[in-house]
Amino acid sequence: MKLAYLDCSSGIAGDMFLAALLDAELITAQFLSEKLSQLGLGPVRVHAEKVLRQGIAATHLRFETSADSHDHRHWSEIRALIEQSALTASEKARAIAIFRALAEAEAKIHGVSTDDVHFHELGALDSIFDIVGAAVAIEALRIDRWYASHINVGSGTVETAHGRLPVPAPATLELLKDFPIYSSGIETELVTPTGAAILKALAPSFAMPKARPSQIGYGAGTKDLSAQPNVLRLLVGDSDTALESDETIVIETEIDDMNPELFPHVQQKLFEHGAKSVSAQNILMKKGRPGLLIRVLCDAASVDKLCETLFRETTTLGAIYYPVQRKKLARKIVEVHTQYGPVRVKLGLLGSEIINIAPEYEDCKKLAEEKSIALKEIYRVATESASRLVSLPPDRV
Repeated sequence: MKLAYLDCSSGIAGDMFLAALLDAELITAQFLSEKLSQLGLGPVRVHAEKVLRQGIAATHLRFETSADSHDHRHWSEIRALIEQSALTASEKARAIAIFRALAEAEAKIHGVSTDDVHFHELGALDSIFDIVGAAVAIEALRIDRWYASHINVGSGTVETAHGRLPVPAPATLELLKDFPIYSSGIETELVTPTGAAILKALAPSFAMPKARPSQIGYGAGTKDLSAQPNVLRLLVGDSDTALESDETIVIETEIDDMNPELFPHVQQKLFEHGAKSVSAQNILMKKGRPGLLIRVLCDAASVDKLCETLFRETTTLGAIYYPVQRKKLARKIVEVHTQYGPVRVKLGLLGSEIINIAPEYEDCKKLAEEKSIALKEIYRVATESASRLVSLPPDRV
């Protein structure tokens, strides 16, 4: 299994991601130039140069084009540009998905519909090239599983078309929701919206994988920081095993005096505060009273918040927790296109073999409501569309 790990200790930006791929010799500047020239904006040339960032040799890139470089473009304009390009269908779909995540984040922040989103800095050609370049590179590499470190977002403020905003910028923070972030105190923007959108599209696990690195690359940011090297480090290699392992925490509590109608609400609150899984089991407690055993799986960082949630939302007076080792299938998210619309599907991988297929519930529910179609029908067509992937060679999935 082919794995990739992104060290985001100096954040991530779209150009840093592409530069790291170039530095690791996973793609070439010529490949990127040819692909970006298929956008229909005229010839695009990618220049890659070696630079030093606090003693670390890294690759920095820039784009050269004669196309109109105005910054302001509507989401609909960018989507049409990609759809009408000469890129492959899968490259278009991935690029549009990354930009759609950006548009949805901007729409939420500014209180407008997604179709009304007007990109300012993100409508500039460099941002378009960053995202489309990332999309075609991701499609070409066929990495089975992406991993990342916790993300250093920086601090301070950043100047934008909307004025001076706190770091991370609101749209960036929206994209990083549920991701482990921190600030080392460096007063600059370390994560750009394009970098956050690319990271979100990769759906990484936030851990260092057990792997044998074979290629290592350093993508340089434009700024030369004094406190640390401003680079995105990339490791690519093969997994040591077909099964993945991790450590998770189990929280358990027994309750015999709570109205069972409250449990769905309790379950929702636990998920909102970081639970990976929430289940309940009927048990027989002291004095023969029926009760519930509530079991929660979570990361160590979420234990206190989840215990507090149990205390606030249930009648329990205490809970136990303990670490457990977990074996799991590698997972990969793909987007399939059905006659009702796109649906994300989770694939369970044993090595390169697909052995489980699970459509994402929220995507299916949304389409069922929009199209007035039975939810089970959306599940059926999404599963059938994803099943066709099983017959493809592993490097085509």
